[in-house]
Amino acid sequence: MTRLLFRFLVVPVAVGWLFSGCSEKIEPIKPTYSQLLTGVNQKTWRTVSLQIFDEGVGSGVILVSQANINPCIADDLVTFYAGDERKVEASEGATRCAAGDPDIYLTDNWTLINANATVEFYLPILNGKFPWTIKNLTGTVMTIEYYFPDIDASYRFTLNSVSTK
Repeated sequence: MTRLLFRFLVVPVAVGWLFSGCSEKIEPIKPTYSQLLTGVNQKTWRTVSLQIFDEGVGSGVILVSQANINPCIADDLVTFYAGDERKVEASEGATRCAAGDPDIYLTDNWTLINANATVEFYLPILNGKFPWTIKNLTGTVMTIEYYFPDIDASYRFTLNSVSTK
């Protein structure tokens, strides 16, 4: 009886314990804002929609293609480069403003402040460099917002990643 108990109870429990063992739980490493913004080497983004908040009242999402923005500017691209130089380039999209325009028409730097989730860079649609608050940032979608305190309004833009290297 003891032999049967040993064979059918103790041996399977011991074998199960040995094979289950202790395993370390592998936690995925979350990418940083910089990695999401630039990819490994560079990442290109295109503005796809905007919202205007005037005195706290939102306009709803407006597609850039329906926003009365010059098409030659609306489809422009912004490329963020990884590395210490933190270079950003603005380039023509499919629709050029003039036939002789260079493909890359602006080279500048971008700045990221993790403490308050702010990224500063040039946005073609507004033709300026602003400190944008990051509202959402994934590997494929970035939503940024800038508040204009003097007029109590903010502009929120959503950009989609179009290429990563």
